[in-house]
Amino acid sequence: MAVPKKHHTRTRRDRRRSHLALKPAKPVLCSHCKQPKTAHRVCPNCGYYAGMEVRPPEE
Repeated sequence: MAVPKKHHTRTRRDRRRSHLALKPAKPVLCSHCKQPKTAHRVCPNCGYYAGMEVRPPEE
């Protein structure tokens, strides 16, 4: 297994990790009710997913 020969500084480590943070999910419009929802999830307003009613809407 590879073993580092030199110590890497905290700065170098943190610069490498600077692109690893998760970005906030952008909402998309529901194709049925046109309300914003998270992508690839059942719409909380109408209960539809991929053009089919998956569950009754929340009241």
